[in-house]
Parts: sequence; C-alpha cells; structure tokens
Amino acid sequence: MIQIIGLIVVVGCVLGGFILQGGHPLVLWHPTEALIIVGAALGAFITSNPPKVCKAAFAGALNFMKRPRYQRDDYLALLKLLYGILVKIRKEGLMAIEVHLEAPDGGALFKNYPQIVADRHLMDFIRDCLRLIVGGSLDPQELESLLEQELETHQQQVQEPVYAMQKVADALPGFGIVAAVLGIVNTMAALQGADTDTATIGHKVGAALVGTFLGILVSYGFVGPIAAGMGHHANEETRAFEVVKMALVATVRGYVPSVAIEFSRKLVRRDVRPTFRDLESELKVKAKAAA
Repeated sequence: MIQIIGLIVVVGCVLGGFILQGGHPLVLWHPTEALIIVGAALGAFITSNPPKVCKAAFAGALNFMKRPRYQRDDYLALLKLLYGILVKIRKEGLMAIEVHLEAPDGGALFKNYPQIVADRHLMDFIRDCLRLIVGGSLDPQELESLLEQELETHQQQVQEPVYAMQKVADALPGFGIVAAVLGIVNTMAALQGADTDTATIGHKVGAALVGTFLGILVSYGFVGPIAAGMGHHANEETRAFEVVKMALVATVRGYVPSVAIEFSRKLVRRDVRPTFRDLESELKVKAKAAA
C-alpha cells in the first residue's frame, strides 16, 4: 500500500504543480512520444537480457508492492525448524536425518512448516547443506566458504532482474532525448511550409519537450523506484539463506543447538526478528510436544 501512495504522490505533485502554474493537463498528452520512449526502452530491455531474466523482472515489477516473503512468523518457523533439525542431529546422529533429505516434501522433519516447504529454493538450500554435513567430513572453514560461494551465486541470480530494471531506468532519459530530437526534426520539416503558423510550430515544439519530460519522469519517478523495491525484496529473500548458513556453520563449530539458533536469530532484521523470549517459549512448547 505504501508503494501505491508513493506513486500517487509522484503523479499528484508533478501534475498538481503544473496545473498550479497555469498549465493544462491535455498539453502533456502526446501518445506518440510515449510510444517512442516506452517502445524503445522495452525493445532494448528484451534485447539485452535473456528470457528468464525478462520474465523474472516483469514478475518482480508486478509483485514489488507486496510485503517481503519472510515476516516475523516465517522467521520464527524457520528458526524452529532449524532447532528441531539440530536437536535431532545432536541426539540421534547425522544419519537420522538422511531419510528426510530424500523425501520430496522433506518428510516428517518439515511437515509442520508448510511456509518453508513452499519456498523451493530455500528447501533445496537446506537439504543440500545438510547433505554436505552428512556425507562429508568438512571442517567449519571449508563448509562456511562453500556456503558463502553458494549464497553469492544465489544473490547474483536474484539481483539480475533488479539490475535489468535499473538499466532501463538509466536509459529512459536518453530515450526521452531521442523522442525530443525526433520532435524537433518534425518541427524543422514543418517550417518548410509557407503556410505553417506559430500555433502549429508551438504544438510540435511542445510535443518534443514532452518527450524529454516523460523520459525523466518515468525513469526517476516510476522505473527507478520499482527497481529499488525489487532490490529490497531480493535482499530479504537472501536473508533467510544466511540464517540457515549461520545455524549450520555454528553447529559444525561445536555449538549447542540453542546457541547456534541464537546466532541465526541475530541476523534477522530488527522489525521482523522474533524476540529471545518468544523464540524460547516456542521452543519449549515444541520440546513438550515432542516429549
């Protein structure tokens, strides 16, 4: 909702200020200028990005107004899941979780966490990390380095649509100038007619200037902020992966599950971070239910 309000403020303040200066909104209505700018930007965007990035960018632009995927309850569920896995490993050994790693939905280990199972990328990351711990004798430094590389790859992948949208925002003022230059060329061609009046010339020059105006406005007022919003969503998605990495690395370093989970909890942003007492009470309820 706040994003919609921001876009309304952009349009309202620009048009409102123009009207208060004595301008008429219909003067800004030049569809051909918008066609040149938007069409050129769209064509350049499709040309410079593979189809999967284009698809992800369009999906991200449509969903940037939604709240981030991981909220307080989701992080609480993730921490509870990790705690359950670490306790099971500590009590029953690494081989006790191997059967759950091969189940498509995570088996009994994940059945109480549907919001985690629904995130296919996070599920794959958790299971791949656990397979590394179960199948190999990695020391903490090796495991942390390997997980850092995987997180870097994931970060690059989720940021590709953001970079693509930001490139479009950077290019839009240039396409606005292209539209303006074409408008001036059209005006110069109209001057060759002896019967061309000043009203016609003024209309054509105004249309050319509207091209520059639209390119700058769409860039800094719409596409740029949308790209920034997509970037925030991408960073929040990566945060959940870092929480998993911290818990598993701390476990390999020899910390007990409660301490490893506390390390992970500290990585969560404050506004969505479960409190220590809330997490402790949830884990006590989970322990009683298991008993």
